[in-house]
Amino acid sequence: MPNDIRLLTDLEWIKLQIKQQNTEDLEDLCREANARELAFIMSHLNMDDRVALLNLLPSELGADILQDIPDAHTTDIISEMEVADAVAIFNEMESDEQVDLIIDLEDNEAEAILSELDEEDAAEVRRLVEYDPDSAGGLMVTEYISLPDDYTVQDAVVNVKANQDEYEDYQIKYLYVTDQHNTFLGIVEMYDLILAEPNRLLKELLSHAKSFPVHVSLDDLVGFFEAHDYRGVAVIDEKGKMLGVVLRQDALLANSEKLTKEHLESQGIVGGEELRTMPVWLRSKRRLSWLSVNIFLNIIAASVIAFHQDTLTSVIALAVFLPIISDMSGCSGNQAVAVSMRELSVGTVRPREVFTVLWQELSVGLINGLVLGLLIGIAAFLWKGNVFLGMVVGGALMLNTLVAVSLGGTLPLILKGFDIDPALASGPILTTITDMLGFFLTLTFAALALSHLGGI
Repeated sequence: MPNDIRLLTDLEWIKLQIKQQNTEDLEDLCREANARELAFIMSHLNMDDRVALLNLLPSELGADILQDIPDAHTTDIISEMEVADAVAIFNEMESDEQVDLIIDLEDNEAEAILSELDEEDAAEVRRLVEYDPDSAGGLMVTEYISLPDDYTVQDAVVNVKANQDEYEDYQIKYLYVTDQHNTFLGIVEMYDLILAEPNRLLKELLSHAKSFPVHVSLDDLVGFFEAHDYRGVAVIDEKGKMLGVVLRQDALLANSEKLTKEHLESQGIVGGEELRTMPVWLRSKRRLSWLSVNIFLNIIAASVIAFHQDTLTSVIALAVFLPIISDMSGCSGNQAVAVSMRELSVGTVRPREVFTVLWQELSVGLINGLVLGLLIGIAAFLWKGNVFLGMVVGGALMLNTLVAVSLGGTLPLILKGFDIDPALASGPILTTITDMLGFFLTLTFAALALSHLGGI
């Protein structure tokens, strides 16, 4: 094994150890590597080597690796493994990771794994799969310590020690305390448990912590964790019975992945995830799905120029300002899109508030439009010495910015109201409209002032 764990880029050495089935060195390597290093290694091995590596490692280590690499890689690897090997790793994964994997697998592959599980475990996974992935039920783990309120501190300590093999991989910060009907009552911090007198009851040490219904949204959970310093929060059903725990780190990670997906989709990456190790045809297909549509949208925008080509021929200086006007307006509109997307994601605005958002963005658009229009108008005047050219391009940019900002702020809300993904559709629609309107306003104003622009 290399002396320095930083030499993980020696992929040929790793491949040789896999070929020679050098389990000891490979296990040492994977235990010492961090998540980024593991992701690098797995992304640069071919599929046969990935599967062979996981088959050589203990199942618990294999599960840790799969939870540290992109979901697309995890799904592909499990799909290629023998069912028995996949089940062995699957059994070592946390419940929320199991659910995510089952959702991502093809139906026949998921069923092959579930059919090999214990009946009780399979039923649990099937139940969890029914929850929305971006809800408390979809994010919760069922690995937590829950004890009845009539336990003494000594009873609790004995329980933890007796089940240390089961609990060792749990995120233990609290004991979740319930009554005899499994109704959630509150938490006891491990620190308080250690310091308490052995004969005290857990009900006497309770902190009445917040709990969330199973269908509460990811946005609400993130808002809670951002406002409160809890490591985890209980998830309950409609009767108050405890179902699981949403961990702080899982909620924040899910939110980060959601925002990343939305950003990628806003750039035209359909599906929200692309890895360069994916098949070329799949990557091409995901990009082309929106790029192909954009061809037709841009043809529509270009037709405005074609309609006014005589004006453009007469005032050739306008060709310099057309891309500036469309680009500046598009940037202003995309700022408003970003704000609305963020507010939708954290729940501070809803689709029905479209007119409120419109009014708020009109104010910003008017101010920014006046300032930007004045700046480009002055630049046009200083360049050509023609005040009418400055008025044409300045007025066009001002009005186009006003429209772009207003549209950018409201478009995500409108699309969301129609159950259309705003991250995927807002950008192309906004760009097309601002291009068309920018060209139209500039060339129309120029046509009206043509007698004062001749020869520029």
